[in-house]
Amino acid sequence: MRCMVIVKANKDSEAGVLPSKEILTAMGKFNEELVKAGVMLAAEGLQASSKGVRVKFSGASRTVIDGPFTETKELIAGFWLWQVRSMAEAIEWLKRAPFDGGTEVEVRPVFEAEDFGAEFMPELRAQEERLRKQVEKQKAS
Repeated sequence: MRCMVIVKANKDSEAGVLPSKEILTAMGKFNEELVKAGVMLAAEGLQASSKGVRVKFSGASRTVIDGPFTETKELIAGFWLWQVRSMAEAIEWLKRAPFDGGTEVEVRPVFEAEDFGAEFMPELRAQEERLRKQVEKQKAS
């Protein structure tokens, strides 16, 4: 199963405070373990919401809202995409992450094609597979 591991923002990440050399080193070591184990598919940190926007959809209308956004507890500072056998395995990996100080991390399963049942018709499955291959090809270029 694939899961997204979502690292919640805090006042420091929203203020643009960058991690220390010690934190970066510890996270680098943890990420190496994830890669060696074949768990990590992707990982990225996100800049503060002050550098982002939200787009609100209402019928045909699109409204762009500039950051920063006030509800820090609802914001994301970074994420991993992991390939694991189960949620229990994801939790065991996450318990080893070099976080402290009240960091909150959320783990959520990623939908797979089979999760959509009959509504995900063969032509839609073929389209998704074609797009995935196209993205992989672009990443390799």
